[in-house]
Amino acid sequence: MTCAACVSRVEKRLGRIEGVTAAVNLATGRARVDHPPSVSLDDLLAAIERAGYTGRAQVPQRPAAGQGAEEGPSADRAARDRLVILALLAVPVIVLSMVPALQFRNWQQLCFTLAAPVATWGAWPFHARAAAGLRHATATMDTLLSLGVLASFGWSVYALYAGGADMAGMHMSFAWTATPEDATAHLYLEAAVGVPLFVSLGRFLEARARRRTGSVLTGLTSLAARDVRLEDGRRAPIADLAVGGRFVVEPGERIAADGIVVEGSSAVDTHLLNGESAPAECGPGDRVAAGTTSLSGTLVVRATAVGAGTRLARITELVESAQTGKASAQRRADQIAGVFVPMVLAVSVTTFGFWWGAGADTGAALTAAIAVLVVACPCALGLATPLALVAATGAGARRGVLVGGPQVLERLGRIDTVVLDKTGTLTAGAMPVLAVSVLPGEDTGEVLRSAAAVESVSEHPIARAVRQAAVPYGTPSPAADAVTEPGRGVRGEVDGRAVAVGRCEDPETLPDVLRDAVGDADERGHTSVVVTADGRPLAVLTVGDGLRAGADGLVGRLKRMGLRTIMATGDRPAPARTVARRLGVADLRAGLDPIGKADLVAGLQADGRTVAVAGDGINDTAALARADLGIAVADGTDAAIGAADVTLVHPDLGGIADAIALARRTARTIRMNLAWAFAYNVVTVPLAAVGRLNPMLAAAAMSCSSLLVAVNSLRLLRGGRR
Repeated sequence: MTCAACVSRVEKRLGRIEGVTAAVNLATGRARVDHPPSVSLDDLLAAIERAGYTGRAQVPQRPAAGQGAEEGPSADRAARDRLVILALLAVPVIVLSMVPALQFRNWQQLCFTLAAPVATWGAWPFHARAAAGLRHATATMDTLLSLGVLASFGWSVYALYAGGADMAGMHMSFAWTATPEDATAHLYLEAAVGVPLFVSLGRFLEARARRRTGSVLTGLTSLAARDVRLEDGRRAPIADLAVGGRFVVEPGERIAADGIVVEGSSAVDTHLLNGESAPAECGPGDRVAAGTTSLSGTLVVRATAVGAGTRLARITELVESAQTGKASAQRRADQIAGVFVPMVLAVSVTTFGFWWGAGADTGAALTAAIAVLVVACPCALGLATPLALVAATGAGARRGVLVGGPQVLERLGRIDTVVLDKTGTLTAGAMPVLAVSVLPGEDTGEVLRSAAAVESVSEHPIARAVRQAAVPYGTPSPAADAVTEPGRGVRGEVDGRAVAVGRCEDPETLPDVLRDAVGDADERGHTSVVVTADGRPLAVLTVGDGLRAGADGLVGRLKRMGLRTIMATGDRPAPARTVARRLGVADLRAGLDPIGKADLVAGLQADGRTVAVAGDGINDTAALARADLGIAVADGTDAAIGAADVTLVHPDLGGIADAIALARRTARTIRMNLAWAFAYNVVTVPLAAVGRLNPMLAAAAMSCSSLLVAVNSLRLLRGGRR
């Protein structure tokens, strides 16, 4: 595909199949197609071939590790070599045609000899695609370019052999406009070679810009391992590794699957996956992720997710989906581009008729018509939105911010209220048990083992802290019927007793020793949970939690961006107020269960607010789904990530403000791109029609138009926080 008219053509052809909808992205060259089971992939590919793309459409296969990095340079080399040959042939023709002082005897014959391969072989991609479109009664940017080259070269052949331009001493002045004097004997070889040269140069630079915007996706796919070292020392394809299987990671090797370390210790480099610069020290019991690298030691890992189930695969799929989607602004631009090329053809024919009817020479009238064909640029219109969106999603992924798609990016830029969960979101979620207060006569070890048994079903930070605190006291008894009650805690049966671990609803109902423990935790800003057996309080566990990286500056950044910030938590008001004061949050809503958080979001929306919710756990999923936009933080549960639109891979909470700032910059970039694309065509097409543009200059202007859109979009890849 070369322009937005191609996009419109493919979408319309696929849309003719009953039940099929398609969104085609010009920047990535991919289509996202929704189709019923009755429509096969072969049916879809056949429909695209009927649109003129014979043998070109295929179902994308994810490249193996390193493959994407090899394809880019080889494609660049082939295009560059072709461009060099075009330049060597075309530049002498352009110089001789533009500088009369250099025109020697029979110079025009040399120019014709050099121009012939450029107008045929050099412009062959335009001619081939134009012919394919003609066979299917459609017209694209290549139709305009092919007609322009053929018309200018054909007229030059006529002038050279039948119009008097073959005289040995013939000299030709260069005209900046399209209506030179003595047009009958005028040659337009500079246009015939200039159009392929400048357009090919523009597309070469444009293709490099597109690959640069998609470099994040290429980088992610290159992290996927193709093989794995099994525990017996054999190397085997990654497909041979099953969940629960063990594999070995030597120093310097990439970890092949998500898993839990069972033996060994090492510093693990995670920066390629989440941007974290400092290596993480990992040992037995720690989780590791596919795509990260062991730096200093040998690890034996038990796989918990393999292949498409790994976090790396989910991140890659999210980035790929985001770069394939289509924003509403892009849909409108593609609809306009669908009728743009036929309109330009009509204007070109009208221009020729006007000048010829007004008494101008046939050559002059034809030159003006050619300039109209060449200067029109649906490429810029088609790239204005998708290239900016691809660059934005790539920039976000490099900073550890994964955006679910173009529509998400659009909504993100309109957010005016951010609701932040406390535990595991604003706080780090690495929560050690700081104190254990038990009733007199109760055994601390038994209480902790019972609590750990029921917490085995939860991945909440408090549950992990309780399980870790119980380790010195031995293996807990298995819990029966253990279930999680979102926002309240967990419960189950242990050794015939109904054990529950959860938040304290009313400290006044607790025995004095436990009530004092809750009060002490509140004063220090810590979280307290109560362990009960058969409804009788046994102990209070005091859990400490530090602030997550970036949390202290996040609220101030959001305020400076004009956003209202609310902290919503299921924790008790006293410890929640301590955290709110430290962060500078004025609007605190404490003691909310999952339904309460969702109701808070609904109330804000009823007041006309556009709400984003940031959370990490199961108790946040209702609010994340109810919000206009959900943000899942690093290390969140799969349920939270599944309900969110934006995922922070990097643990730094500043990514929330980064994401909103990026969305706003993207919206501004798209507006600038669209304004340029429309203004360019509104100005240059009339200029060409009235004979004020030479076709060669028109080709240069057209290429510059697309290039400016690409360069403006690439600005999104630069810079950090804004």
